[in-house]
Parts: sequence; C-alpha cells; structure tokens
Amino acid sequence: MSDFAVYRAARLRGVVRRALSVAFPGLGRIALVAGLLFCPAVAPAVAQDAARMDQVARVAAEAGQFSGAVLVARDGEVLLDKGYGLADREWNIPNDGDTKFRLGSLTKQFTAVAVLLLNERGLVDLDAPVKTWLPDAPTAWDGVTVRHLLSHTSGVPDFTRMADYEALKTRPATTAELVARFRARPLDFTPGARFAYSNSGYILLTAIVEAASGRPYADFVDEALFRPLGMADTGYDRHGVILSRRASGYTPTADGVANADYVDMSIPTGAGALYSTTYDLLKWEQGLFGGRVLKPASLSALTTPVLDDYAMGLLVKSGQGYTLVWHNGAIEGFNTYMAYDPADRTAVIILGNLNGDAPDRIGADLTTLARGGTVTLVGERRAVAVDAVTLGAYEGVYALSPAFALTVTVVDGGLTAQATGQKPFALVAEGPDAFFLTVVDARITFTRDKDGAVAGLVLHQGGRDMPAPRQ
Repeated sequence: MSDFAVYRAARLRGVVRRALSVAFPGLGRIALVAGLLFCPAVAPAVAQDAARMDQVARVAAEAGQFSGAVLVARDGEVLLDKGYGLADREWNIPNDGDTKFRLGSLTKQFTAVAVLLLNERGLVDLDAPVKTWLPDAPTAWDGVTVRHLLSHTSGVPDFTRMADYEALKTRPATTAELVARFRARPLDFTPGARFAYSNSGYILLTAIVEAASGRPYADFVDEALFRPLGMADTGYDRHGVILSRRASGYTPTADGVANADYVDMSIPTGAGALYSTTYDLLKWEQGLFGGRVLKPASLSALTTPVLDDYAMGLLVKSGQGYTLVWHNGAIEGFNTYMAYDPADRTAVIILGNLNGDAPDRIGADLTTLARGGTVTLVGERRAVAVDAVTLGAYEGVYALSPAFALTVTVVDGGLTAQATGQKPFALVAEGPDAFFLTVVDARITFTRDKDGAVAGLVLHQGGRDMPAPRQ
C-alpha cells in the first residue's frame, strides 16, 4: 500500500496520520500566482498554518464564492484536507476529497506527459511536423511541430474563441470533426514566434496520441498514467456514464446559483475532459515528480519554460528562491487550480464546482501561506490616511496591455482607478504604495524606479499579479 493510501485508509477510520513519507471558454484561463517554498516547521506552527489555510477557503465558501475540495501537503504530510460547500445542491451532498470534479485545463499536463511517454518509446518526435501523424493537415501547418503544440507557440487559432463555439459545444464530435472546425483557419503567427494559449493545439495533440499509440486517448492515459499510479478515481468524463461521487457543476447568476451550461465532453478531449479528486491528484504530483512516470530528461523538458513561463502543459514560475510548477482550469461549472514546489514537495490542490476565480485566489493565498508568508483577507484590510501630495504622485495611465489600461486619478481627495471601457472605482490606501478596492477583491501596488518615482503598478486580482508600466 502506498503512503498516500495509508493516509487515506487512516482518514476513513477516523485516525488522521500526519507523518507520511512521501513517496472551456474558460478552458484556457491561466493565472500568475505567488511562489511556493516552505521549510519544515515545528508542530504548533504547522497547526497554525493549517488553521489559517482552512480559514482562507472557508471565508470564500461562506461568502458564496467557492464550493469544492482543498488539499495541501508538504513532503508527504497532509496539512489541509477538507471539502467546502456541496457536490450536489439538490440532494444536499457535501464535497470532500473523494468527490470527482471536472479538471478543465489541468487535463493538459496529462496530455503533455502522454506525448512525452510516446516520445520515450520512439513513437513521437517532438520536433517533427504535425502532418507526420495527421497526413491531411493543411499546408499552413507544415512548420508546426509537436513541441510548438505542447508550448502554445504553434500559431494554430483557438477554436474555443471562435464565434460558433457556443453553438457547437453541445454537439458530440469526433477528434477529426473537431480538427475540421479550425483546420482551414490561417495561423495567427509564424510557429515559434510567440506564445498564444490555444486549446486547438491540445486537440491536435489528442489526435497525435491516438495515431501514435493506436489507442483512444481515454484508454491510453488510463493505461499509461492512471493505473500505474493507482489513480482509480481519475478518468475521461462522459455525460452518459454513471460515475459515483461526481460533483454537479454550478455557475453564479444574478438570481443566484444555477446549474452550469451543458458541454458535450467529446469537445474538450485532451485539452480539458478529465475528472479527478484531490486525493488522486496528490498521487499524480508525487508520482510525476518522484520519477515514477517520466525519465529525468523528459521531466526536465516538461517543466522547462519556452515562452511566457509556459513549458509543456504546465507553467513554471521561478524567483526569490522558489520554483512553482502549476496550472489552473475552467470548464462549464468547474474551476480548478494545482501547484507544486519540487524543492520541498509541496502540493496545493483546489477543485471547485462553482464557476469563478475563487480557486485561483485561494490557490495564491495557500501557496503564500505554505512558504511561510502572510495573507490578509478582504475583511481584515484597514484603511490608512494618505496626504494629497502623495496621492497626486500616483496619477497617470498604466498599460496592462496595448489595448487595456488603468487610468488613476485624484477625485475629491481620494484615488480612483478606471479600466478601459469601465466605470471608475475608488482605491483605498492600506499602506505605502498599497491600495485595495472595495467593490471587488483586488489590490493595486504601485512600483517605483531607482530614483523613487512611481514607474508602474501591479494589479493583484483572481490570483494573478499583472504588471502595468506607467505611460
């Protein structure tokens, strides 16, 4: 029995052992989060951290923003393992670690690993063109390689952003029929020139896995990945299958929470169609980074960034003495987040069945806590006074992107921020160069140059840290 199985069995007996030896429009949404590095601490500190972690998730759940399951583990020791809200609101069934959630784009790392396994077996050359396995690929894809698809640098346009996606997402389709939806579209850019998240690329990778292995995608990942790791509660989700302990997906509306829109699960395939539990995903993190799935060279390729911190089905953020390997996911009714620090084997896994950015926010906060940092919740923020001269120094336009900016202005003795095409919102000071918004859960930190002048800002929202230079 694996270490995690021992823990789980103990939990089911009511004895929690904390001494393990560790062994789709929304599909493409990704986020930047804080790093993850936490050194072993004495037991009281661990207990305190776990209580604060629970509070972070519980506050979001009590505010009606989060419903799901959370698991945090460090070096084999489970710090937090808890469900929040309901897996089924109609039957009042609570979420827990055995609840099965749709993963959305967390699926992409499994697809990437499947491709790398086929590469190790000599069946897939990462630098060969797509048409090696898809002979009828259009001429425009001649320069597109498997490596480009894995790193979102192919230029193949994302079919989930096309005008007909919403109308077609409920209709069953084969992989070939999905490819036909975008194969005639011109590339967005020359392959390798830049990064642009594309679910289409992972549809093509699904087709390549099937062509190279001679097996349906769902069967191959089950046989090659899930079964060897004992992930009995993970698989390809299908609407028609009776699946025990599967969570229902929900979405917020102006009239309250509603059942999420239907999406046929033949549509996301290897870009977002898998389901799993927090327990199984911990097995995955331990197995993948414990060397039980890929050879060292393949694992290195999987986790080496290509452009914009994106590697292969995973983002990798390094800095300030830490490395965070992570991804998030979103699909109708579900939002997910998973991060891992290979240095101290810390895993943060958040699976939600209520659409919204709460899993990203909770994930960012829990990674901060896991590395020994502090987190201030919305209700804990306190305003401080700032004089007019200081406020005036912040006025200006800050570009989050070429087409989207924040205009910061002093109005009636206070600071406001107005995003392109939106109404202005008040900024409340909470410290030097630090402000928060009261209408949404967001913060702004102004940055300064070497001479002390305000040079930019960072918008912290939904688990993302988005820098914006001053124009």
